[in-house]
Amino acid sequence: TVDEKWGQAYLTRNFFELLGEHMADKVMLIVAEEEGSGQLVAGALNLIGGDCLYGRNWGCIKKYDSLHFELCYYQAIEAAIGLGLQRVEAGAQGEHKISRGYLPTFTYSAHYIRDPNFRTAVEEALQQEREQVIYTTAMLTIQESPFKASPETHLSAHGIEIRRREESERGEEEARRGGREEDVQT
Repeated sequence: TVDEKWGQAYLTRNFFELLGEHMADKVMLIVAEEEGSGQLVAGALNLIGGDCLYGRNWGCIKKYDSLHFELCYYQAIEAAIGLGLQRVEAGAQGEHKISRGYLPTFTYSAHYIRDPNFRTAVEEALQQEREQVIYTTAMLTIQESPFKASPETHLSAHGIEIRRREESERGEEEARRGGREEDVQT
């Protein structure tokens, strides 16, 4: 998996030894074995939090149809239910997760940038990116959510309001936006 995703093998033997030594009761490893041979072919590393199962890493020795989703999503959901956890966090990235029930959520981080000029440049870039992230999150949730319940309910929990315009109100705004019916408000 590391080679396919241009990643770096940063989880060393020492990492796993420390994880077992300090957090053994918070680790859940979901594995897959090949039928017949019993050979271990894939695994998904999860960490158990207070009310959440955090999916962190996955690896596989060769391609198997849908195995990634089975280990990382479906089995993780079943495990979380079995443990009485409220949610599963499947990690960042991946529009492919939406159709499997993992709707986008916002994450936050805090960083100190010492140089004031660089800090200002980063703040300006983040403000521009923030608007696009909000818009993309709203559109993906509306278009790809597999749930029967309104995706707007999910978005409103994150401070996003979707308003659909009536035909008579669209006019020039619709032409400017390329025909999209939704306005995203934050």
